[in-house]
Amino acid sequence: MAGHSQFKNIMHRKGRQDAVRSKMFSKLAREITVAAKMGAPDPDMNPRLRLAVNNAKSQSMPKDNIQRAINKASGGDSENYEEVRYEGYGPGGVAFIVEALTDNRNRTASNVRTAFTKSGGAMGETGSVAFMFERVGEIVYKAEAGDAEAVMEAAIEAGAEDVQSDENGHTIYCAFEDIGDVSGALESGLGEAESVKAIWKPQTTTPVDEEKAESVLKMIDRLDEDDDVQNVYANFEVDDETMAKLSA
Repeated sequence: MAGHSQFKNIMHRKGRQDAVRSKMFSKLAREITVAAKMGAPDPDMNPRLRLAVNNAKSQSMPKDNIQRAINKASGGDSENYEEVRYEGYGPGGVAFIVEALTDNRNRTASNVRTAFTKSGGAMGETGSVAFMFERVGEIVYKAEAGDAEAVMEAAIEAGAEDVQSDENGHTIYCAFEDIGDVSGALESGLGEAESVKAIWKPQTTTPVDEEKAESVLKMIDRLDEDDDVQNVYANFEVDDETMAKLSA
């Protein structure tokens, strides 16, 4: 298992301000509603719903909002959202995967295509870049969960495949189909995780300079502003100093 993350700069998460908090909650609620509609409305009986609820809690989403999203699915008055994945290349040849939940495919496809085009990239067919990524489970713990050695040991015992630790915390990876078992085993030893979710992890990365990195981050922000877009993944690699400068 690797102890240092070569991918830690790949998924950019800009600091959440109060102005975008409601948008974030809206996206979390949409995922909860879809998960509840696809299975049982009880998180204990529905693994996807359990992950969605845990992620909402990790973002401090109020319990009332979470329950309202579940009730919306149970009441049958929710929109019919479908999952769509878009792929393509952004600035500097960086590969992008965009996950969306939409009730209007044409609208979402048009918006995502525009984001690619405005950023100097191009949207491709489904599967055009997915081969460069791996679908895995990602479990994140804060640094307070323990030192790198203790977390590594707990992860190995839980059946995880990789651990990447630094001063900001610990990111544990496992096979996609093992998310529930691994996260459950880790919780018994390390406590509740900060987040548990399925992600697209790059298998290869594309190094970019400061100028291209800035363009990539702007494209990610542009996509993230769309209400239908749930997650954005990109395989760019940039040094810590440049990332810190651009994220300031």
